[in-house]
Amino acid sequence: MAEPPKEVPTDAVPKPAAPAGEDPAQPSKKGAKKAEAKAKKEAEKARKAAEREAAQASSAAAAAEDLAKDNYGKITHTTKVDAERRHLRDLGEADVGKTIELQAWIQNVRMQGAKMAFLELREEGNWTIQAVVAASPEGKPVSKQMVKWIGGLKLESFVVVEAVVSKPHEPVKSAKVSGYELHIVKTYLVAPAPEMLGLGLAAASRAVGKLDDEEISDAVEGLSITEGTPAASLATHLNNPAIHKRAPVSQAIADIRIEVEELFREYLRARGFKNFHPPSLIGAASEGGANVFKLTYFEKDAYLAQSPQFYKQMEIAGGRKRVFCVGPVFRAENSNTPRHMTEFIGLDLEMEIEKHYHEVMHMLEGVLLYIFRGLAERCKEEIATVRAVYPSEEFLLPAEGKEVRLTFAEGQKLLREEGPPEFANVSDDEDMSTAQEKALGALIRKKYNTDFYVLDKFPIDARPFYAMPDPENPKLTNAYDFFMRGQEILSGGQRLHLPDQLEQCIRAKGLDPNEPGLKNYVDVFRSAGVPPHGGGGIGLDRVVAWYLNLPTVQLVADYPRTPKRLTP
Repeated sequence: MAEPPKEVPTDAVPKPAAPAGEDPAQPSKKGAKKAEAKAKKEAEKARKAAEREAAQASSAAAAAEDLAKDNYGKITHTTKVDAERRHLRDLGEADVGKTIELQAWIQNVRMQGAKMAFLELREEGNWTIQAVVAASPEGKPVSKQMVKWIGGLKLESFVVVEAVVSKPHEPVKSAKVSGYELHIVKTYLVAPAPEMLGLGLAAASRAVGKLDDEEISDAVEGLSITEGTPAASLATHLNNPAIHKRAPVSQAIADIRIEVEELFREYLRARGFKNFHPPSLIGAASEGGANVFKLTYFEKDAYLAQSPQFYKQMEIAGGRKRVFCVGPVFRAENSNTPRHMTEFIGLDLEMEIEKHYHEVMHMLEGVLLYIFRGLAERCKEEIATVRAVYPSEEFLLPAEGKEVRLTFAEGQKLLREEGPPEFANVSDDEDMSTAQEKALGALIRKKYNTDFYVLDKFPIDARPFYAMPDPENPKLTNAYDFFMRGQEILSGGQRLHLPDQLEQCIRAKGLDPNEPGLKNYVDVFRSAGVPPHGGGGIGLDRVVAWYLNLPTVQLVADYPRTPKRLTP
């Protein structure tokens, strides 16, 4: 058997020779590079770990102390926002990059994770802008807590923000100010909204649903309400005035209403009319009848004026040639229809007649045409806003010089001959019903291509005691009504100015010319010679409602009053 190999001592194994010039006791260059690379890698790992620990520590510290705590919260008397106050309608390219202050309502909030939120801020009407709030990496000026707090604000809360104006990557279609957005750095809550709104802005911005506790079906024909979206009733709208009035459509209607009043004043002042202020409190139910509001006035009774009629005539008796007034009119009529209110604003004028009462009729016609044409020119945006909610056909006007003026008898004849069968026997001696007026309006629109027209020579039984009888036919009067879309918006005519004739007509109506109120009125004409005169009273709310073809005049009045509504 062969012997096993002998073990060789390790120190006897020869070592490889070191390269020339290198110390065999030192590591090789290759090993040194490996060691150096390894050391750098370890150092980098340690650095990153330290950074992570520092960031975590910083985040924890920021979470503990909230570095942005002074940039948000409820506003106090010590809160300061030093940026320049700007309005959304005034923003332009020069504002990009600038820090501004904006006071607005929160219309919408959408959280984008825990560190970002998008807001829709509304300043007035439909002036809205998109705002973005994003947490800063270092926790200031915006922290995660700040983003969370803003995201929790209730809709329709009022806030003041400090933000940088920026250009979005693409236009923001949901906002009126689509070419800019705000990057929020501060937000302070001025007035919080409740947990639950009685009426949301989205519902307030839609067409009303049910008009009243009673069904009024013919008033809402043709309204286009988006399928599947709930429509709040008129009562819900009016019981929540703050949100109802914030809706762009409500503000557009209000702006158009005021423009009508301004155009009325503008036209008449340019033609020598003087403004005056009649009283609303009177000492007697001056025009007779029971449709007056009675109230206690110290130790006697007083009444709310049914119209400024007597006072307009007193102004003419007092030497004024032409006068007008704008003010409230009160009617205690238990009429629950889309056309009636117990208080409304009247646009009234009275003027001296030189030769013929048609001078007055043409003046009233002129002021209304001026109003309609002025609205079309000055309120294009507002009208478009309303029509987006309440679609309607364009309000047709007669061509200049081709105004439609029919006698009452001619209107009834047109109804008998061309109207619906139920009006085949209407009388020339009785006043028109609402149904007759609407049917005649449709016929005139088709025949004359206008929504605005005049009916003259009303029967005497359909007119008040102060209307001047037609000298050629005592069954008729020198009186007229004006119509829009088949609904009456103005009554007027020539007034009686001789006291004996006035007293005679008062008695013919079954009234006593010596009763309080009437006696004072007749005495004005006995006290001095009063020239022939005439005028008319326009219902401001009806003009706006029928021009826009709204379902009810209550949408026009700032605070409507009806037999069922005395609040807010």
